[in-house]
Parts: sequence; structure tokens; C-alpha cells
Amino acid sequence: MPESRETQSGGEQPRSIRLTDPRALRAYAHPLRMSLVGLLRSSGPFTATRAAELTGESVASCSYHLRILAKYGLVEEAPGGRGREKPWRATARYTEWPDHSEDAAVAEAADALGAAVIERYFERVTRALENRHRLPKEWREAEEFGDSLLHLTPEELTGLGERIGELLRPYEARTSDPSLRPAGARPVSILRIAYLDQEIPDGEEE
Repeated sequence: MPESRETQSGGEQPRSIRLTDPRALRAYAHPLRMSLVGLLRSSGPFTATRAAELTGESVASCSYHLRILAKYGLVEEAPGGRGREKPWRATARYTEWPDHSEDAAVAEAADALGAAVIERYFERVTRALENRHRLPKEWREAEEFGDSLLHLTPEELTGLGERIGELLRPYEARTSDPSLRPAGARPVSILRIAYLDQEIPDGEEE
């Protein structure tokens, strides 16, 4: 993952937080913790009680996992409230971690986190497909489900990812500032997955 945590001007929330500690990487790979961070980014701040309502887990469980996330800098206490009624907020809009590391512990933990994230993506997309029939016609027609096979160099793939990121950035502020959302705007998850397809022979000499 390319970006580290950046402090924005004007006291705004940092765009991303970068995890490099194997313990933090393993902690974040927990499904409920990923859900809590995602919900705080989209719907926070909120209390452990509200987290329990949103996730279907117990208040005690949500409180415990929020404290673990706070330990590794992914969430923090927001102003107001006390005890279990204290609100929590995400510390950044995105989470980043190493694509590659010479440290075996970091590499193993990063790969495990990547696998957990992919599994979460699959579950969310599956639910979206199962409920797609409930969407209005214009949303069903606007949604994208497909893939492309391209022959690229590593440099070209990196550049492609950067250009896609540039296209998405102008819309990011709408997540934290509802006043920027035009009429009819709804939350849309866009997945970006690009991998070297080793199942397709390309004639390259090893």
C-alpha cells in the first residue's frame, strides 16, 4: 500500500494511517474490528452501544474491540460521554500497509491482513448482489460488475492505479461533509483489485 498517515491542513482528519507493526496488522485483520473501523468512517462517531446495534454484537464485545483498535491508533475517543457511553471516532479515512517487506513477520502479517480484507470484500459484494433486485432501475444500470485483462509492465500498473486514485479523490470529501453531496448521492463502494494473473500463459521466459 503506497501511502502513509498524513496530517491534513486545518485540523482535518488524516487521509490514511499506515500499519507496519505485525501486532497491529494482525489486530486489524479481525472481521469485527474491520467492520467497526469501516462503520466509524462512514457513520461515526458513535458509542459502543450504537456499535452493538449496528453490528449485532454485544456492547461488551464492541467496547473491547474498540479499545484494541485504539491501542494501534485506528480509532480514538471523541469528545463527550463517559464509560461505555463515550463516543469513538476513526483516526483516518483509509488504512495502508506494506505491499512488501524484508521483515518476515511484517510480510506474513500483511499477507494475512490482505487475505482477510479480500474475504470481507467478497462477502460484501455477495450481499450486494443478493439484494440488487431491490434497487431502482437507474442504480442497477449504473453499477459495475466486470473485469479486464491487460498486458502491463509493473510501472504501467502502478501508473494506472495512481490515475484511478486521482479520478476518485474529488469525491472523497463527501464522506465527511454531507453538504458536498448532490441530491440523489448515495454511498457507493468501489473496489480496486489488480493482480498478476499467473493462470494465463503469456510466453514469458523464466
